[in-house]
Amino acid sequence: MYILASGRNGTLYTGVTSNLPLRVYQHREGVVPGFTSRYGCKLLVWYERYENMIEAIGREKQIKGGSRLKKLALIENMNPDWRDLYNDLA
Repeated sequence: MYILASGRNGTLYTGVTSNLPLRVYQHREGVVPGFTSRYGCKLLVWYERYENMIEAIGREKQIKGGSRLKKLALIENMNPDWRDLYNDLA
């Protein structure tokens, strides 16, 4: 479960994947045509890990159903500097 941004307070993209480093790499390199490449969402600004995909998808639906302000609050709480967290993934 992750959120990409085009920049601080910019366009946000919420997604879910079983391989976060690979999926973020694909978004960053523009391998995946669509929303993220169109709007330049390349910064990994927030993520949560889940033991199973069902939980992750449930959380994704919850976040997508929430307001932009709630998404911004999630990011600000975990990553107040809006650092790109991609290099922290190991």
